[in-house]
Amino acid sequence: MNFGIVVFPGSNCDRDCYYVIKEILNQPVRFIWHQETDLNGIDCVILPGGFSYGDYLRAGAIARFSPVMSEVKEFADRGGLIVGICNGFQILTEAGLLPGALGRNKGLKFICRYVSLRVERNDTPFTTEYRRGDIIRMPIAHNEGNYYIDNPDKIRNQVVLRYYGENPNGAIDDIAGIVNERGNVFGLMPHPERCSEKILGSEDGLKIFKSIVRAL
Repeated sequence: MNFGIVVFPGSNCDRDCYYVIKEILNQPVRFIWHQETDLNGIDCVILPGGFSYGDYLRAGAIARFSPVMSEVKEFADRGGLIVGICNGFQILTEAGLLPGALGRNKGLKFICRYVSLRVERNDTPFTTEYRRGDIIRMPIAHNEGNYYIDNPDKIRNQVVLRYYGENPNGAIDDIAGIVNERGNVFGLMPHPERCSEKILGSEDGLKIFKSIVRAL
């Protein structure tokens, strides 16, 4: 199986994801510059965290027009697995690959710390290594993580992760991560790549990557 990590101008978590996949899981992985349009041979696409185009207009709003995103959409239509982490989640919503939108945190301040999450679904290709109801810890690092959708009941079955105990950014219905209706596109605000080794304080994020490997 082959992973592809899309690199936009301003991405800063691309190498973290690369390290987890290459050094911890020993899986093939390559970087994909945002101007590329060839995803041949890729089984899972990762849109990493960071500040694509400096969030100059709105987080993810410019990146959605990068040439690679047309191919990412086709890849999703073919059933390919896609993970958008933090800024990647924002890009997926801006591109219409996931419903809803992400706005400024409720306190209008950047947040960078560990939070607790509850696993709502373990039947997706990204969460089979967890048990439903598991309480896990992952770090967040964002300024625009306030997830909103007009009718959260419409996506209730698509919610994969919820904030547990506290809602750090004001996201509606405590939503921290969702999948599309088909279940092959996953967006989440927490950073699993930053908690995939004991030395980092938690290994809870590694199970997301292990789940993907298992699914593929």
